[in-house]
Amino acid sequence: MPRTNVPVTDITRAGVNVGAAGTEVNADTANNHEFVSGDGVFLGVRNSDAALAHNVTLVIAAQVDGQVVTNPVISIPANGHKNFGNFPGSAYQQADGRVYINVDHATLRLQAFKAPR
Repeated sequence: MPRTNVPVTDITRAGVNVGAAGTEVNADTANNHEFVSGDGVFLGVRNSDAALAHNVTLVIAAQVDGQVVTNPVISIPANGHKNFGNFPGSAYQQADGRVYINVDHATLRLQAFKAPR
């Protein structure tokens, strides 16, 4: 199955909704996720589990001297939220121009944003 898309929301001066009121996507542990790569794009992940932390893995596309680079794993605390990015194309952009994110639990919620230039 293809990865589940996380739409990228342009941030405006009028503001954008975040979390459940915005374009938040429920974690898909079977197919994982992707979003369109680009300058100023970052990812917000919310953990709706009140008891346990859960992980997001950023899939690195690049190799260094022919060696696979370890994918970073980011822990999202119970009832916590983290924003992270930028995702340089040289490391994170897959052949299809997207960034791949793997999730370990269905209580995670993902939302991607693009900062104005």
